[in-house]
Amino acid sequence: MTPLATDGSLASERIPLLVERYLREGVSAVYALGSTGEGPSLTPDERRRAAEAWVAAAADRLPVLVQVGHESLTEARGLARHAEEIGASAISMHLPTYFKATDARAAARCLAEVGAGASSLPLYYYHVPQLTGIDLDLCDLLEAAQETAPTLAGVKYTDPDLSMLRAAAERFGDRFELLYGCDEMLLEGLIAGAKGAVGSTYNFAMPIYRRVLAGFEGGDMEQARLWQARAASMIEVILRNGGNAAIKATMSLTGVDCGPVRLPQVTVEGRALEALRAELDALGFFGWIAQ
Repeated sequence: MTPLATDGSLASERIPLLVERYLREGVSAVYALGSTGEGPSLTPDERRRAAEAWVAAAADRLPVLVQVGHESLTEARGLARHAEEIGASAISMHLPTYFKATDARAAARCLAEVGAGASSLPLYYYHVPQLTGIDLDLCDLLEAAQETAPTLAGVKYTDPDLSMLRAAAERFGDRFELLYGCDEMLLEGLIAGAKGAVGSTYNFAMPIYRRVLAGFEGGDMEQARLWQARAASMIEVILRNGGNAAIKATMSLTGVDCGPVRLPQVTVEGRALEALRAELDALGFFGWIAQ
């Protein structure tokens, strides 16, 4: 998440608090300035300053992946170059969403254009069709990128339709790292072939997901299914009480105030925040993350 002050300005001084929490709770990397981090709602200068704060706070204790996607590929390439200069571990990008790539070859060229700005860093394509409106066949894209985008290392795949993820894992699992982005379906994503995950609620609910992972990796699918079901019920409550903005509000309820969201999202506060707290409490959420 990108912390903001009450006036909506960047509050990068709170980023170290997030890093320390992630380290305590077993998060293995930071994915900065994506959807949860409100990257598309920040100015390029704010994005640079936030990326600098993440890399400085992580101080080589956590890899930092910086999301650099932008409507302008030139701007995205500049953000990629900046990420490389400050010592980020990798970059990620969504494709432009106004003028959309119409086929896999055009999309691969976009990845190559931005990846060239940070030629020493791995690049992860951010596939999130619900937000970008771009739903190109992932296997076609990876096939084209093998020749066109040499720095492409993997995909953050955020889509409840697991058919493309499964197909990509079968064809390209040895070549590209596939990360799943739907928290409420983490277990299903792992079964489909994902090798890791990037998600919104991992910011504050890692104790839940550690049990999903432990069950899956240890062959205890009963435990994995139990905790995945709890995660799904938690997410249903959060989304019903404010949508994506309620994810940021939940972070404040669990100990780290990340401030408001940027318009056009609407901050969850006042009675709406108390309603969210009450529903999560009734669910047992606060006990789950304290275990």
